[in-house]
Amino acid sequence: MGNKEALLAGAKRCLNEKGYARTSVRDLASAANVSMAAIGYHFGSREALLNTALIEANEEWGETLAKTLQVETPPDATPAERFALIWQRVIESIPEHQRMWAMTFEAYTQPDLDPAVREQLAKALELARFGLANLFQGLDDGSAEARAVGTVHQALLSGVVLQWLADPDHAPSGTDLIHGLRLLAKDVLA
Repeated sequence: MGNKEALLAGAKRCLNEKGYARTSVRDLASAANVSMAAIGYHFGSREALLNTALIEANEEWGETLAKTLQVETPPDATPAERFALIWQRVIESIPEHQRMWAMTFEAYTQPDLDPAVREQLAKALELARFGLANLFQGLDDGSAEARAVGTVHQALLSGVVLQWLADPDHAPSGTDLIHGLRLLAKDVLA
């Protein structure tokens, strides 16, 4: 492994262990077992290295998460039961990916995040919307309907994960979500 690859691997470890804002140039060089000057030589700056590592880590994590969320549901399950089962699997997967979720939230909230990285994260978010529409509703056509459904699921996902990160003992379950949606639909669609 060359210095550039070692820096990327080390940067991913640092992002996972320390987060974006708390990772220093010294941390990156130490994690890669290279000189601090190697960061400038290969990436130009700490931020450029972290941004590249963040994009790669998010792509890898997205693939892993997609596999994690493939849930077998009974063939006779109602849509509500299927919804609750899949959401329960999502919620159960949060501890396994807790650092990546935290890192992702941190990255999205960086006010001075590189525009190219923000664009990459936005593209990943759009893909996630359609992936969620497919996972929950079987919509895989890229239609406005799939985007609308995926947008709601993405909002639920972000909110559920944030609640779990803040207070795992009181975060909603899949059953809580379906119950809440039923109450909302009763009022909103009445």
